[in-house]
Amino acid sequence: MHVHLVFVTKFRHKVFADRHLTRMEQVMRDVCADFEAELVEFNGENNHVHLVVNFPPKVAVARLVNSLKGVSSRRLRQEFPDLVRHYYRANKLWSGSYFAGSVGGAPLSVVKQYIDQQNRPGQGTARA
Repeated sequence: MHVHLVFVTKFRHKVFADRHLTRMEQVMRDVCADFEAELVEFNGENNHVHLVVNFPPKVAVARLVNSLKGVSSRRLRQEFPDLVRHYYRANKLWSGSYFAGSVGGAPLSVVKQYIDQQNRPGQGTARA
């Protein structure tokens, strides 16, 4: 099963630079591996990230999302002290909500292309 996930920062504050997103991608890839899932696509902008994750049906999306957001928030806080000012109320980086939509077949390639075309900070325009 494939799911398109979108996480936004608390209050949509502009938090991320390319270096943050690069590290976050690796952290989220590791979390997915713990769930026997695969991070198929990742990109983001300064206030949100997009992921496409291929995961087994035995995994609850809510559990996967909780781990992705929780672990990434903790790791980024530890590794990038400059982000601490963005952790509002109860030290949360992410908004409590998220988008999750199932994708597959032809729409999967369209979603991957959309994610690849995000205006990642430090890269000016979409990746080639």
